[in-house]
Amino acid sequence: MPEIYTSSQDNELHPCKLALEDGTVVTGTAIGYRGESGGELCFNTSMAGYQEILTDPSYYGQMMMMTYPHIGNYGAMNVDMEASRPMVSGLVVRQFSHQYSNQDADESLDAFMKRFKLVGISGVETRALVRRIRSKGVMNSIVSSTDLDDESLVAKARDWPSMEGLELASRVTTEESFDFTSGEGMRIAVVDYGVKRSILHSFESRGCAIRVFSAATSLEEILSWNPDGLFFSNGPGDPRAMPESIDLCRNAFETGIPMFGICLGHQLMSLAAGLSVYKMYVGHRGANHPVKNLITGKVEVSTQNHGFAVDGESLSPDIAELTHVNLNDQTVEGIRFKKHTAFSVQYHPEASPGPHDSQYLFDTFLEDIKSSVKVAIL
Repeated sequence: MPEIYTSSQDNELHPCKLALEDGTVVTGTAIGYRGESGGELCFNTSMAGYQEILTDPSYYGQMMMMTYPHIGNYGAMNVDMEASRPMVSGLVVRQFSHQYSNQDADESLDAFMKRFKLVGISGVETRALVRRIRSKGVMNSIVSSTDLDDESLVAKARDWPSMEGLELASRVTTEESFDFTSGEGMRIAVVDYGVKRSILHSFESRGCAIRVFSAATSLEEILSWNPDGLFFSNGPGDPRAMPESIDLCRNAFETGIPMFGICLGHQLMSLAAGLSVYKMYVGHRGANHPVKNLITGKVEVSTQNHGFAVDGESLSPDIAELTHVNLNDQTVEGIRFKKHTAFSVQYHPEASPGPHDSQYLFDTFLEDIKSSVKVAIL
């Protein structure tokens, strides 16, 4: 029998409330840090990986609701961190486990949340809340174990800033550029809008030399490192509120250096090329989204996390070719640009739901770089 570990933290029940901007208020039990926080309430359908989700910078400022009912049963591990701290504003679950069975865990999820002052609520009917979001769209919310007045909480949720038009990448990017790895491999310049560590490890495992640049870095400074390829990372917020980053991508296209973008990077590259981006009604967040590669005809099981998407109707044959499509709703999942050695995808190839269905995209990028070098030599 596996050993069962019990959180050493205070397990005394504390009342907590979740309020939505549409006036919905539900009561549950506080988990993690006792306090109050707000954000756009979204849901993730993954059955595992809650720590990676909580620390994914693309979720910065959002209230995360897990649809899988039991959360916390395998504790928390430092090796599963996608960033140095949690990025979500709070956690909403059906049933929270203060006990965990995992000999590799460093602490309970409750202790992890308390350590990083992350608030949360347990004991709420997440199925009903998901149905409400799916029918009415994502909306702002407040979780509080300090203010339990319904009218006050609903008013706070309504006053919370909308995600639409909100620039957030500057809050999660590195303050200073740094070398993640060094060596003789291909030199990949990573523009950090909230890059996940697993993305950097995907390049590292392929022998690349990686330098991570702040989102505020000029293209001239990036090019002074003499990169072989430019990578534009995932991140939070509305890409349309990032004109400087769009200009950076637009100017980067003209360098002829191969480019690859994921998630927010995909949206920024698309905007730079003249395509349109819109805010989704609900968004894609989970580890079971089927994506069809239109080039190979194969279907990939993908991990996704985005509330904005490239408008398929804005695609033009002279700008970009549609390469990947979501089989659930036919939204754009990947494109290759016609006039540049560049491509981008909306989903996360570094994650492992398939488990390795989409890892080939990193190899495709490196092949683009090799081909570009051969052309330059000729």
